[in-house]
Amino acid sequence: MKINDILIQPLLTEKTTNLVKQKKYSFLVAENANKDQIKKAIEEIYKVKVGEIRIILRKGKIKKVGRRGVPKKTANKKIAIVNLKEGKIDLFPQT
Repeated sequence: MKINDILIQPLLTEKTTNLVKQKKYSFLVAENANKDQIKKAIEEIYKVKVGEIRIILRKGKIKKVGRRGVPKKTANKKIAIVNLKEGKIDLFPQT
């Protein structure tokens, strides 16, 4: 698996922006990626040292869509919360 395919996007919510103060960053990752692959990808892309990684598996929900209320399933998500030893990730780059 390529490094660019492992990390999909950083998660930017109110809760995750508060975790940045504790050097914890959240990323949406590929469902078949493991902790070692995630650690290697973050260290190569952002040039930081990763300490601990926690994984959250969020199952998709069934929601009703359209006028008839046809049930559709949303996608499953895998979220990685990364605690850094050294460095900082700039999620809001200044232009």
